[in-house]
Amino acid sequence: MRNFYLLATVLYFIHHGNSEEADDCFPSEFLESVSMSVKMTKAGFHRDLQYSVQWGEVHHDVKALLLHKMPSGVYMDEYQLQTLRHDTGLEVLLDSKVDLEAPEYLSSGFSALVFLSGSHEATVPVHGRYHRPSDSGQKWVKVDIEPPRLFLRSDQCETLSGASHHHHLHHHHLHHVTSEAPCTIRNQSLCSWLEILHLEDPGAVSLEIPVGDSSMILSVCVGTVLTAALSCVYLLRTIWRHGTF
Repeated sequence: MRNFYLLATVLYFIHHGNSEEADDCFPSEFLESVSMSVKMTKAGFHRDLQYSVQWGEVHHDVKALLLHKMPSGVYMDEYQLQTLRHDTGLEVLLDSKVDLEAPEYLSSGFSALVFLSGSHEATVPVHGRYHRPSDSGQKWVKVDIEPPRLFLRSDQCETLSGASHHHHLHHHHLHHVTSEAPCTIRNQSLCSWLEILHLEDPGAVSLEIPVGDSSMILSVCVGTVLTAALSCVYLLRTIWRHGTF
């Protein structure tokens, strides 16, 4: 995992700009056919993110990669992900070490790289963090997760490596740019990936997490102390009556 933390950050900083030369590999008709959906399923603190990427016919193999930035209100369990990789083939890498026990207000966001293969679908477990108790009577907090970024590449295409036109990078009409990222989940080398920018926005997904009521802290503490004291008195009285000294 340590090597990944170093390599994954490259994805944020190395951009090759407008990859016009990639048209030979990914023609405009193909790019226009690409679509992505993200859904949140299950309830409570433990949810599933369901990803699906679809595209039209193309005469070579295409690999997909999702870069999904997660807020501090949720986490992914790297040990659970390792088990799922062994059991189901799920391929997810995290860009940093994630503290599984920390509450939301002591946590940082992180990013997940989801490698899609086969049916180009994946189901990734995500978990809600405990939030700071509310002093306004609020019982739930909403955590929004923005859509991921989508990247494509093909082992049969070599044109991406030569696409480096920096002066077009910031033009809004661009449909795609290239970035460096790990080639596979094995994370042993970097490849050029084509980022798809013209996708229809699937919208953010969200989950609601219950929060405590800080206005109840005093009454809860008093009740707990009284219950403990009465229990001790009862136990001492019982021991005094029935005990042998």
